[in-house]
Amino acid sequence: MALSSVVFLDPTDETRPAARAAIERPRSLDGLRIGLLDINKSRGDVFLDRLEELLTGRGLAVTRYAKPTFTRPMPPDLRREITAQCDVVIEALAD
Repeated sequence: MALSSVVFLDPTDETRPAARAAIERPRSLDGLRIGLLDINKSRGDVFLDRLEELLTGRGLAVTRYAKPTFTRPMPPDLRREITAQCDVVIEALAD
């Protein structure tokens, strides 16, 4: 399925979903600053631990972040920090 045909919804109580275009994925992670975001759901850290191991094993730079709780939106300060420090973010949603 082409990404242009996918509708993305923000789960934070939107009355009308905002139209958002998917950004183009990088061809490679080489040289990019990678953020790993744990939203604090059960076992998400296990997934991110293994992913960090694989990425750093390839010589990639990884920074870890965590939301205080999965039940609330990400704090604006954390969002700004991640935006300023990362080129790519991978979010753990595991249960």
